[in-house]
Amino acid sequence: MTDAPTLSVRDLTVEIPTRAGVLRPVDQVSYDIAPGEILGVVGESGAGKSMTGNAVIGLLDRPAQITGGEIILNGARIDNLPYDRMRRVRGKQIGMVFQDPLTSLNPLLPIGDQLTETMLEHLNISPKEARERAVAALEEVGIPAARDRIDSYPHEFSGGMRQRVVIALALCAEPSLVIADEPTTALDVSVQAQIIALLKRLCRERGTAVMLVTHDMGVIAEAADRVAVMYAGRLAEIGPVREVLTRPRHPYTDGLMGSTPLASKGLDRLRQIPGAMPRLGALPDGCAFHPRCPRAQDRCRQNPGPTIAACDGQAACWFPLERTEAAE
Repeated sequence: MTDAPTLSVRDLTVEIPTRAGVLRPVDQVSYDIAPGEILGVVGESGAGKSMTGNAVIGLLDRPAQITGGEIILNGARIDNLPYDRMRRVRGKQIGMVFQDPLTSLNPLLPIGDQLTETMLEHLNISPKEARERAVAALEEVGIPAARDRIDSYPHEFSGGMRQRVVIALALCAEPSLVIADEPTTALDVSVQAQIIALLKRLCRERGTAVMLVTHDMGVIAEAADRVAVMYAGRLAEIGPVREVLTRPRHPYTDGLMGSTPLASKGLDRLRQIPGAMPRLGALPDGCAFHPRCPRAQDRCRQNPGPTIAACDGQAACWFPLERTEAAE
């Protein structure tokens, strides 16, 4: 890997103005993704993980908007680009894989037309060459008899095969970054493993950086090199996946790990974190996690939770766990 990250997000803040006040679904989030690296972003529903990905690719739904920070892709800032220029970045420099492949594929066009259209838009090649590359892309993602299936429509494929087509579509313009938002949620467990293995292999071979957004810790453990844990719009913890999953330092991450079936082995019920993540419009004073945190002290209740940069570079907590304290 090179020293320069493919994607660098610095103090990213997204706000949504409402009648009741301004909501902040993404609050001072910072991370890097190196070439060929898979960063898993995990958290409960509403934690801000998908909103972070949408901000990177410039697909925030109004009235949500970026109000602070920077997004730097391949050394160039992209969060302040006008719509037309950002549209050129999507597809060419950033590929996207979403949860439901039917939302990414046009049901009225054969898959081959959709692949060639993307390549002709972003690459300087002829229609004939685009067609051959489309066949090769389908073969690479494991579509059997790709030359015969290239003129098939999306509804003629199974869910797993459609997701393979979407991965081919995301990678066909040779992007340097892929954002995969819950790419396996709608698939059977056996197909999930195939899709994750495929995504890992293709991105390793191409040196493509990947932001993998998911709520599934099993997917993170299997696919990611590093993991970023989000809570109430902020990064709670970030670090190498094995280290974070086995020796977490943030109490929230420790609670997530402790609520897995393996950690609760021998108990009648799974361990759980008491309470629920607060709504964006009703965040508590101080650290957003303190009402649920067994380690909370006065400082946590009075002062906003620290950012990753303000702590030791891994856990955004005033009183992080020592490695020996974390749940096994």
